Amino acid sequence: MFPKIVLASNNAGKLKEFSALFAAQHIEILPQSAFNTPECPEPFHTFVENALAKARHASQHSGLPALADDSGICVNALGGAPGVLSARFAGDNTKSDAANNAKVSAELANQSDKSCYYVCVLVFVRHANDPQPIIAEGIWRGQWQTQAAGKNGFGYDPHFYLPDFACTAAELSAEQKNAISHRALALQELFSKIQAA
Repeated sequence: MFPKIVLASNNAGKLKEFSALFAAQHIEILPQSAFNTPECPEPFHTFVENALAKARHASQHSGLPALADDSGICVNALGGAPGVLSARFAGDNTKSDAANNAKVSAELANQSDKSCYYVCVLVFVRHANDPQPIIAEGIWRGQWQTQAAGKNGFGYDPHFYLPDFACTAAELSAEQKNAISHRALALQELFSKIQAA
């Protein structure tokens, strides 16, 4: 395994979650901002292409192995939207969780199907030109709830209702979320693939 990995993100919520998940493996996760890494463009239409671009970008700037996560929420009645545009669904300039959530709620107002799912694609590169990146995916299914509930988590979590738990993702404790989320599922797959490599 690797003692230090750079996380190709400046998202404080993701950094906190990944640091907690990797601590058990005795791996230190460093934010790309520690290496003055500029934001990587995400021009692609798939999670995997965006994650790969971000991982290579962070590794190139840091000289370390890099982990990138491209994740988002997909709503079935909206044809899979917001998808890769989850962070900026309500517009590029805002990147506002409240605006994004309001837009999904508005677009689902007249839809009977409220099913949705979180997707997390993780890409790990040993170095910037790694010819065999390790790729893992996690999917977490739920229902869209128009009324926000809960103060934990970030992004769409207050509206992501989990029937099995009778609460939203934002009402779970960090420990609960880190055990069952799309990110946790993708990470389990990633760890097993790294160990097998």
